[in-house]
Amino acid sequence: MDPMFRIGLTGGIAAGKSVVARRLGELGAVVIDHDQLAREAVAPGSVGLEEVVEAFGEGVLAPDGSLDRPALGAVVFADDVARARLEGIIHPEVRRLSAEREAAAGAADPAAVVVHDIPLLVETGQADHFHLLVVVHTSADQRVRRLVERRGLPETDARARVAAQASDEERLAAADVTLDGSGSEAELRAQVDELWERVSQEVAEEVAAEEAERA
Repeated sequence: MDPMFRIGLTGGIAAGKSVVARRLGELGAVVIDHDQLAREAVAPGSVGLEEVVEAFGEGVLAPDGSLDRPALGAVVFADDVARARLEGIIHPEVRRLSAEREAAAGAADPAAVVVHDIPLLVETGQADHFHLLVVVHTSADQRVRRLVERRGLPETDARARVAAQASDEERLAAADVTLDGSGSEAELRAQVDELWERVSQEVAEEVAAEEAERA
């Protein structure tokens, strides 16, 4: 067994998850961004994009041959069957790409700390796949305020986005570690530093135990 340590990172929209992911990367973790993988899964020339066009027609393509996200969004947004069909195409591709990235990280450093940054981790039933599940928590009202003030969303849209995700209670129930994202970015980064110290110690102990077994 290799001592690679797998962290699942999630949090509601505008909770501060990207601050945590960025800081973990700075500290030496290999961060796998599942939103980025979802974009790669349907990049021009990919099997994923071919399957999306097959399922939803040429109308979801932009003139340059890339995926027209607003057009696809209009098709699946209010249609649960269509959305499930889209997820059935994208999720397996994301899992494949994620496994590839993780294997590469482990090959480069068997004691790597790999962070899977997954916005809908709890919603997609992946809570048990990690050594540690980290949830960045900020109240729903504060997240709505951030979406309005920082991203310029109308409040009704901001509330709809927050409501579309798992509830705070569901996320917190799944968490092994909860980071408080309600304060400043510096305060959140300090919590990440503390978490990293604990994880690094655990990984070091695991490596030492492995070496002792082999000796």
